Amino acid sequence: MRILVTGANGYLGRGIVKQLLDLGNEVIATDFKDDLIDKRAQIICENLFEVENPYEYFKKPDVLLHLAWRDGFVHNSINHIDDLSNHYKFIKKMIDSKIKQVSVLGSMHEIGFYEGSVNESTPCNPQSLYGISKNALRMAIELECKNNNVIFQWLRGFYIVGNTECGCSIFSKIVQAVKRKEKEFPFTMGINQFDFLDYDTFCKYASDTISQNEINGIINICSGRPEQLSSRVERFIKENNYNIKLNYGAFPDRPYDSKAIWGDDFKIKMIERNK
Repeated sequence: MRILVTGANGYLGRGIVKQLLDLGNEVIATDFKDDLIDKRAQIICENLFEVENPYEYFKKPDVLLHLAWRDGFVHNSINHIDDLSNHYKFIKKMIDSKIKQVSVLGSMHEIGFYEGSVNESTPCNPQSLYGISKNALRMAIELECKNNNVIFQWLRGFYIVGNTECGCSIFSKIVQAVKRKEKEFPFTMGINQFDFLDYDTFCKYASDTISQNEINGIINICSGRPEQLSSRVERFIKENNYNIKLNYGAFPDRPYDSKAIWGDDFKIKMIERNK
């Protein structure tokens, strides 16, 4: 397939582009910069929101994978609200041009404060501007796809574990602290339980999902089980032989973070079985 990947130079974009290319897909990769994009892709540096006819401009792709999003780790940035209509308008232009399939990266932050396993029917009550914006985009694009008979996939991500300093996750921040030769890392009490998935596995699951069109709708890209934050971070430090210790209680837990939340992995297991 010919797949347009937006946000291709981002933390997730670079890994997913590589996986899609390894699967034999033709990839059109776009972002503001291209220094981290696999050079096997056809790379176009552009501001998506300024392209009048993106379907034609990006070489008539079969599938849109929309990863582009700024301030994803700054959950109450006003940019989430400011950019929302631009994301909607861009994707709507692609739908109006008769693209066959639209896949968009979502987030467990759409759910809000919830305890237990999350499936596609779990009600959403987001507690941050990031979650509110992602959830609004999901509902709007799902409706557009339904009205235009376009395949819709919403790739709901949970917590991704990667040992790269690129990024703003707690794991990336630990890598950054290690490179600064710091011996302690300020931390919460780490008692919350989340759904963690290794970076390479996440990229593989996302690539496998958009490379098929039989299982659609909201798809949790997840491990399907909860793990305590402190346990996963301690294990991450041990796995990478880092000489750094967690300073427990240096930061309070975020009030909008669920005490225990994880994804129902039924759909992603079906996709992997059907490969």
